[in-house]
Amino acid sequence: MFEATPGSLTDRGESRTLGAVSGTGKSRIVAMACMAAALTIGCTDRHAANGGRAPETQVSIQNTGSDTLVNLALAWAERYMSLNPQVSISVTGGGSGTGIASLINGTIQIANASREMSGEEIAQAEKNGITPVRFTVALDAIAVVENPHNPVQGLTLGQLSNIYTGKLKKWASVGGEQRPIVLLSRESNSGTYVYFLEQVIRGGVAKDTSLFAPETLLMPSSEGISSEVRQNPNAIGYDGLGYVTSDQKVVAVARTPEGPYVLPSAGTVLDQSYPISRPLYMYTAGKPAGAVKEYLDWVMGEGQQIVAGVGFVPLKGKGG
Repeated sequence: MFEATPGSLTDRGESRTLGAVSGTGKSRIVAMACMAAALTIGCTDRHAANGGRAPETQVSIQNTGSDTLVNLALAWAERYMSLNPQVSISVTGGGSGTGIASLINGTIQIANASREMSGEEIAQAEKNGITPVRFTVALDAIAVVENPHNPVQGLTLGQLSNIYTGKLKKWASVGGEQRPIVLLSRESNSGTYVYFLEQVIRGGVAKDTSLFAPETLLMPSSEGISSEVRQNPNAIGYDGLGYVTSDQKVVAVARTPEGPYVLPSAGTVLDQSYPISRPLYMYTAGKPAGAVKEYLDWVMGEGQQIVAGVGFVPLKGKGG
């Protein structure tokens, strides 16, 4: 896999690594088919305004993957198409795994991912003649959420690992009430699931084989986690910060029992004091060129002005 380093989207064809940040918001995952259709309709409307004829140089870009990134990707695509009627961008979710698989199979130009590609995925891509190129487009804090009536204010990474592996089964063991802990997680195709497993449950230790407890409820969407947390006083879940709603209580997280216990925010991600944050990526099949390169240039430039409004934080120094 080729990792973008400084200048990869410049005319010199060099590489570019960009730092990125995350933020808050209240967006939720929407029906992917409907949103993709909406983008297509929007493009059709612009063609109608052009006398019913598509621009002579009409270009299509297929963009699939992370449900965490999907609302931001949709916002980017809609704005970019309004500025560039000759480009049609179709955005769908389905999870990071879905986007990466589509990139490996050569059916899309851009895969959205909230985790890095695995070594096995990279090997499969290269077997298919594809060299994945990774671009950091944002950074997301993963918020730990619980019911607002839960008195627990903060948890350590170690406590979260013990909770999600089933070693701690009662809220009383972490300063709460004598109630059972109900575990909520995203599904295994989600990049958020993979990141939480590797970095929180396993503590970033590659040889650790710990797994989510069997009783963990796998939710198909951010809305599913939000709904269950809202109605279940015993529930605990995690999600991208941009999908946390006001009817959930966000838990402060500490690396060690000594603290500090930190709430996720744009500022605490920027200063790296919040311990559960991650980059969000767009992958291309080889170094991007043409319309795909121009789109990624825009995403990491002018497009950063959209990021905060969708619940994330723009790349440092580029949000306007």
